[in-house]
Parts: sequence; structure tokens; C-alpha cells
Amino acid sequence: MLNMKELARHMHILFITLDSLRYDAAIALFRDHQTPNFRQYCPEGWQLCHSPGSFTYAAHHAFFAGFLPTPATPGKTPRLFAAQFAGSETTGEDTLVFETADIVTGFAGMGFRTVCIGGVGFFNKQTALGSVLPALFQESYWDRSYGVTDPDATRRQFSKAVEVLDSNDQKNQQLFMFINVSAIHQPNYFYHTPVKTADTLDSHKAALRYVDSQLPLLLDAFAQQQRDTFCIICSDHGTAYGEDGYSGHRIGHPSVWEVPMASFVIKKRVHDNIV
Repeated sequence: MLNMKELARHMHILFITLDSLRYDAAIALFRDHQTPNFRQYCPEGWQLCHSPGSFTYAAHHAFFAGFLPTPATPGKTPRLFAAQFAGSETTGEDTLVFETADIVTGFAGMGFRTVCIGGVGFFNKQTALGSVLPALFQESYWDRSYGVTDPDATRRQFSKAVEVLDSNDQKNQQLFMFINVSAIHQPNYFYHTPVKTADTLDSHKAALRYVDSQLPLLLDAFAQQQRDTFCIICSDHGTAYGEDGYSGHRIGHPSVWEVPMASFVIKKRVHDNIV
């Protein structure tokens, strides 16, 4: 296991959730070499995990308390982050433990600049409910063009992230940046080629190919920072497309509970002697 206590002393943290991404779709595209930019950074591919929640709001509350997706393997896997909780059986020696109720506030207490770039409705700040999760962060950004109805939402979200990085460059302050990528969440029918009128597993996969095509914009910008970056990418839940008669999520079906997760380090490309 990675020693997050040590990594958090000198790295940025980038946490990306690919909203609604199914494990089977992610691993199929990876094996077919259809997500080349992800493969460049994470050649070992996706880890099969179980989500702590069957829809966005529940899953992200768990994530921000330190309960990331659980590896789908026997035994108890120590967590990367945790909020202090008596009796926790998944808090190990290398787990970064916060005294705060959530890890976002914990990172802020360590001096990190905490930034949320929202995607789906639970991050849009247009209602009281849509403000709960963004309110954990020192800065939160959402625009209609970041949402599920814009076919180019990921590029727009990543462009905003680059703006934040540019504003942070001279300060060299550590960042905890969270991005909720909305593109894969329904509706995704417009990623079909040719465009169709209904979401399918094929349009779900096409949406992931689109997200992968935008990754260099974000990851190259982090590589230009003065620090290395520890990156976590995962899904919050999957979604069903008619399997066993089920559709959507917030249901107890394997297509919803089985999610992909990966982590890797983005190495800085600047030299220490360059100002």
C-alpha cells in the first residue's frame, strides 16, 4: 500500500470521478486499446472495486469521508484516507487520518487549496441539495456547460482546472482538486456515431472514449506544475441498460455496484532550477 502520510507532504492530490462509469465498459475499452491516454498513465489498467453507494450523492459522501471504492478481493484493504473513527478496521499504518469529519476539510487544515469542479446536478449549487458537496471545498465551480447535457462538458471542465493550475503556479500551494466528470452519466446518446436517440451501453463506452481524448489537457497541465501529483480516478457507481430488466442506478445490481478505480503519480516535467 502507498504511504499517503508521506505523499501528502509534498504532492498535489487530483481526485477524478467518472460519474456512472461501469467496470465492464471501462475494462473492455482498455483491453481493446480504445483509451490510449489513460493507458499511457496507468498501463496496468483498471482495478475492479465495489462502490460504497449506488448513486452520486451517497457515493461521494462516502468518498469524502475516506471510503473510496473497495477492492473486490477477499480481506480488508487499508484505505488511503480516513476520517478519525473508533474501531475502523481499514485504517492502516500508512493511511492518512484526519481529525475532521471529511477529508476535504482535513486537506485544507494541512494547508492545501481545495477545489471542486462539479459536473452532475449534485454539484451545481442551484439548490440547497446541490450545494452540500461543493460546500466542503474552499473553492467550487460549476457552469451549465459542465453538466450532463453538454457533449463537450469534459473539455470545459478540464479547461477550468487548467485555469486554476495557472493561478496556482506562482504560489506553488499544494492542491486537493476534485473533478466530477459528467459526460458518461445519462444522457450520453449524443456520443453515438451516427447519433441515435437513446442511451445504450455503446454510447456509454463512446462517452468514455471522449473523456479519454480530453485527458491530455488536464494531465499535461499537472505535469507542468512544480510538484508531482498523486491522481485517483474512479467511478462513483455504474448504471444498467436493461440487464435483468433493470435500468439506471440507485439499484442493487452488479452493473451499478462494480466500478473501476486506478491511481498513479503524474511526475513533474519542470526542472527545480527553473523559476
